[in-house]
Amino acid sequence: MAVTLTAAAAQHVSRSIAQRGKGVGVRLGVRNSGCSGLAYQLDYVDEPASEDVVFETHGIKLMVDAKSLAFIDGTELDYVRDGLNEGFKFNNPQERDRCGCGESFRV
Repeated sequence: MAVTLTAAAAQHVSRSIAQRGKGVGVRLGVRNSGCSGLAYQLDYVDEPASEDVVFETHGIKLMVDAKSLAFIDGTELDYVRDGLNEGFKFNNPQERDRCGCGESFRV
């Protein structure tokens, strides 16, 4: 089981943590939402929780709770720029469908 970050995502997270002045990494999870059922959740982490599974890529810690890991195992978190837009992109091999607005997905 693994969840990873691309170099671009790791650089963005590292810069954001430096700007915040605190933090040990990011937590990736899922929640029930939208028309397809699940939505990604990404938060900065100041203290890991005891139930977190911790992955480290490019020097950045990525925490995932065990419940979410079943839905996002194998996911690569990227940070992309497309014209004037930029943001995180979730490359999840388990994702089978995504709603039209892109807010939720189904495995």
